[in-house]
Amino acid sequence: MILHINHIQPERVALTSSVVSTLISIAGEARIPPRVLENLNVHLDWVQYKANFREAVTLRRATRGEELLPWVEVGVDLRQLELETLKNEFVNALEHSPDKSRDGQKRVYIESFTPMRSSLIWKFNDLFWQHLPLWEAASGKGYDQALPSGQSDANHPEAVADAVADFWTLLKDLENHNQLPPEIFVLEIGVGTGKRAALWLDRFRSLDRERGTQYYPRIRFLLGDYSMPTLNRAMETVREHRELGSFLAVDAVDPFKSLSFLRYKVLSIHLTNVYDNLPTDEIVVRDGKLYAVEVRSYVPAAAAASISESFGIPVTEFARTVNRLLEVGPQHVHPSGAEQGVAFWRSAWDAIRLEERFVAIQSILDAPLPAGLKPALLENFVAQAVSNQRFQLSSAAVESFLNTVPLLHPRGYLQVQDIFVAKLEDYGRMFRGPGKLDGSIVNWVNGALLAQVGAQAGYDVHFAPFQYRPGSRTSILYTTQRE
Repeated sequence: MILHINHIQPERVALTSSVVSTLISIAGEARIPPRVLENLNVHLDWVQYKANFREAVTLRRATRGEELLPWVEVGVDLRQLELETLKNEFVNALEHSPDKSRDGQKRVYIESFTPMRSSLIWKFNDLFWQHLPLWEAASGKGYDQALPSGQSDANHPEAVADAVADFWTLLKDLENHNQLPPEIFVLEIGVGTGKRAALWLDRFRSLDRERGTQYYPRIRFLLGDYSMPTLNRAMETVREHRELGSFLAVDAVDPFKSLSFLRYKVLSIHLTNVYDNLPTDEIVVRDGKLYAVEVRSYVPAAAAASISESFGIPVTEFARTVNRLLEVGPQHVHPSGAEQGVAFWRSAWDAIRLEERFVAIQSILDAPLPAGLKPALLENFVAQAVSNQRFQLSSAAVESFLNTVPLLHPRGYLQVQDIFVAKLEDYGRMFRGPGKLDGSIVNWVNGALLAQVGAQAGYDVHFAPFQYRPGSRTSILYTTQRE
């Protein structure tokens, strides 16, 4: 048995020590077959998201085609763990097999195994943004209040003021060189409540008046989002600047599709907490071999029975009802109407977990590559990984980046505020997702890979800490075009 301690909270060293001691005692009690023990890797994580897709003890197996490989992995979440039940949970997890009927009775599966990016959890994510007002009405709070800090870093006044000052400096330099275009295009993708856009426009107007440059009337501020409720809310928030604004339905994964008429015209593009909410696949490197992560969603049978009873649904219809929810929305999934439909939605989302398996692949060409990513680039990237590494491909974020930078003016820049893993080796130091954030998904973003993707596209990608809120995990990605 190989033990990987991926993260230790300083104040929880005693707990970690007790867990390690318990695991060693299990190994010595002959409760685990020797063949399993010699192929067993145990990962101790601290899953920072209070709501997530994992149980306290989780089994992960590796396959090649129909063959079950000897390698066995168990994840232990120190945050959820009850030390008193660890022994039984650990041994029971190792005895788990999806083919055993008794295990089928412990879980209600909602989908078959599929690559992470294709999982129906992303349909739940879409459902949240398309029916945001219904969720917020049921929760009694805005989605931004569910963030760890209770507010979005996007709206920090000092951060916005500094961004405006930098942009004004760029415009002045362009004007001094007779390169300033008649219309100054600014794009924000993923507009949230619209508060950042309003703060930005307020501050820019004030600075423009203060310095007498007359740039403000030339601003064309584009707010893009695929969620109509979000766009409608943002429209109201920036009403004071409405004559400068355009509100557009934009897919964050492919902004160029909607905005191709702005090719080479946009001087500033900004996103906050968009990449961490986009679908991704994951790759695992173990002893130099490659595996793709596949998942299938399930709800523990006890939770499925409880939810079914609460909403008058036969438990045999639970999985079908969840899938119907994703197809028709919460207003139409329950005969009593939207209120019960939303309550069912919230209960199901809270209970959903992911079972994972690692599928052996022969080469990078067999991996689920993001569109536009060259296999050779990913092959070189994987070559940098240590012998035991798991990381996101940040698939949709990579595609978003590649489909956004063509919009940039030659002097323009892309700025993204998000939670980035800037160095590949940092993946081994803590759990990186996915987690649940209210009704949506949050996931760390592979910044190290994005930096290489940026170089492929002709941009240098830089990361700076978000210095405006102590303890913030947010970083700021910004691009500069290569000469």
